[in-house]
Amino acid sequence: MVGNNAIGSTAQSASVPASSPCGLGTLGRHLARRLVQIGVKDVFSVPGDFNLTLLDHLIAEPELNLIGCCNELNAGYAADGYARAKGVGACVVTFTVGGLSVLNAIAGAYSENLPVICIVGGPNSNDYGTNRILHHTIGLPDFSQELRCFQTVTCFQAVVNNLDDAHELIDTAISTALKESKPVYISVGCNLPGIAHPTFAREPVPFYLAPKVSNQLGLETAVEAAAEFLNKSVKPVIVGGPKVRVGKAQKAFVELADACGYPLAVMPSGKGLVPEHHPSFIGTYWGAVSSSFCGEIVESADAYVFVGPIFNDYSSVGYSLLIKKEKLIVVEPHRVTIGNGPSFGWVFMTDFLSALAKKLKKNTTALENHHRIYVPPGVALKREKDELLRVNILFKHIQEMLSGNTAVIAETGDSWFNCQKLNLPENCGFEFQMQYGSIGWSVGATLGYAQAAKDKRIIACIGDGSFQVTAQDISTMIRCAQKNIIFLINNGGYTIEVEIHDGPYNVIKNWDYTGLVNAIHNGEGKCWTAKVKTEEDLTEAIATATSTHKDSLCFIEVFVHKDDTSKELLEWGSRVSAANSRPPNPQ
Repeated sequence: MVGNNAIGSTAQSASVPASSPCGLGTLGRHLARRLVQIGVKDVFSVPGDFNLTLLDHLIAEPELNLIGCCNELNAGYAADGYARAKGVGACVVTFTVGGLSVLNAIAGAYSENLPVICIVGGPNSNDYGTNRILHHTIGLPDFSQELRCFQTVTCFQAVVNNLDDAHELIDTAISTALKESKPVYISVGCNLPGIAHPTFAREPVPFYLAPKVSNQLGLETAVEAAAEFLNKSVKPVIVGGPKVRVGKAQKAFVELADACGYPLAVMPSGKGLVPEHHPSFIGTYWGAVSSSFCGEIVESADAYVFVGPIFNDYSSVGYSLLIKKEKLIVVEPHRVTIGNGPSFGWVFMTDFLSALAKKLKKNTTALENHHRIYVPPGVALKREKDELLRVNILFKHIQEMLSGNTAVIAETGDSWFNCQKLNLPENCGFEFQMQYGSIGWSVGATLGYAQAAKDKRIIACIGDGSFQVTAQDISTMIRCAQKNIIFLINNGGYTIEVEIHDGPYNVIKNWDYTGLVNAIHNGEGKCWTAKVKTEEDLTEAIATATSTHKDSLCFIEVFVHKDDTSKELLEWGSRVSAANSRPPNPQ
């Protein structure tokens, strides 16, 4: 093995028997059992001739459900959504034409720190090292193109073309995905899944990863330094970020919040990972587009603890956060940095937060300041009779639908900002893809999340432009008997792009979206659609979706004015536009 690339050494001998002798296991069965052992019950796939034998073995595993998707991109997005709810997801595609199609979804999962097992049915093992040109390739006798593409968006790559090291490569890939919380790539030669080998002779030993333990001296020193830094501050705050998921630190985060009394905010990409019902919660910290009175409290603090943050141009609103490094403690999954230094490595987030909770003095000064300046929203939204539905009224009604039995999926676009303002009840899920921001992500992600979280009803908010990218897998939702409620917000184009930089390319062809979904439904399965233009229509549609059609996929097309956007998008768009259009520095 060299670096992170693990490639089988030589082609499998042609003398290996084609069928499994009694008592010997096969590669296909081992891979299927491993997926089940790590918690994967549903695998999202698109068939192709190189992966068909492997799919047979996955289907043969009684605890595994194979879900065929309409295209590879959506299969990858579904594995992403599944991993958000279950902790790990998996998809299976075919060589190169499938692999390069799923690549964008895997890149998104990498950016969001999600362990996704991407399995590709590869060429026959005898073809490696030959001068043969295969179909589904770019016409060169070099089969490494797909591998080279995946090297940049996965944390481990295993090319299995030899049964002697297949067991080791598969297990190493899966364990690396779980340890690194990133996607991995496993290519399996199309002639290998059904062949027996002594390494697969018995039931796979239950999968176990040794727990990571912090450097004890480093942990103690980091906690002492952080406690001293915070205990002498006057009005400290805590802000949760998206890497709280990677650190598996939700409970430790609450433990710290309970102990210290500081105000508790969340970065936009961390929404859903921080309990919004907590008495110290003050809202979303997003610089100039923060929740009312939240930005002021965070940016005026004399010390802030950011747990698992990602500071990019989107989360920093075009690099405009008023955060000073010397007042900042950054808690990463494996490292703690205090102010301009020092930094402590191999200190794990959960250990650090739990230990720090025991060392901090209670300090509610900043929380009391928030209570002092906070003015609750008190102006009722007024409307004219039969007025065209406004987006803020739509989300007022969506707010009323939320409970611990629901989860919200927010598509890239103005839904980011409108869903960000929703107050999440205890145990209400929330997901969106902020770092990668791939429009169309939410259709596949809703499919995957709903398969993993069958105890919740998913409420997806999707713009018309995004929906046009990945609409097909509404079909798979119906086939899987999902009961999601999808609000399709029809405002005639790519609104988020309009607010960054407008042009004729942001206008799209309008579809009859409910007509499309009805055609996909085609009388098979449970699906109900409605068009909504006024608040009366909306109230009636929600009542129907939550009663008569509570067991159906409900698709509600909501018509709003093309310029009806959140004030946050307008502010954010202008700042991101300014960051994008900075002139070159003089040389």
